[in-house]
Amino acid sequence: MRKVLVAYASKAGSTGEVAEAISQVLNAKGMTVDVRQIKHVKDLSGYQAFVIGSAIRMGRWLPEATKFLEAHKSELSQSPTAFFTVCLTMAEDNAKNRSEVEGYMQPVRAILEPVSLGLFGGKLDLGKLSFIEGFIMTNLIKARAGDFRNWDAIRAWAGELAPRLII
Repeated sequence: MRKVLVAYASKAGSTGEVAEAISQVLNAKGMTVDVRQIKHVKDLSGYQAFVIGSAIRMGRWLPEATKFLEAHKSELSQSPTAFFTVCLTMAEDNAKNRSEVEGYMQPVRAILEPVSLGLFGGKLDLGKLSFIEGFIMTNLIKARAGDFRNWDAIRAWAGELAPRLII
């Protein structure tokens, strides 16, 4: 049985919920899956595959996710590793937004090229942000509050990902 680590970085929790949904699909496909926040992962031994995810803030992965990839690049490159990203740009899944988010992913993909890349809409819950963050998101970035995660797309990607983690 394949043991998979789904590790994620999240600012307000919605990326963790996506990680849980991915793990449920992988479990249903016969894999043993651990879900952990990146900041709690110290050891990668015992895992045969990895799914690493992060929210996007200011056009890039959260710093702890990027640092995790840099610190564990040699270990991750020896096993199938997939990435997923959760961001408000993907609230509307179209070619223009996909291209923009793939651009956000270039620095991460320069560290390690994943076997698969999942791009998903995020969730903006103003109650989980500081006043300043909320002001920036709604007034400067012009983001609208709401849950834009497409659970069917997330589960479909995880289902298609499962065979790629067995390589």
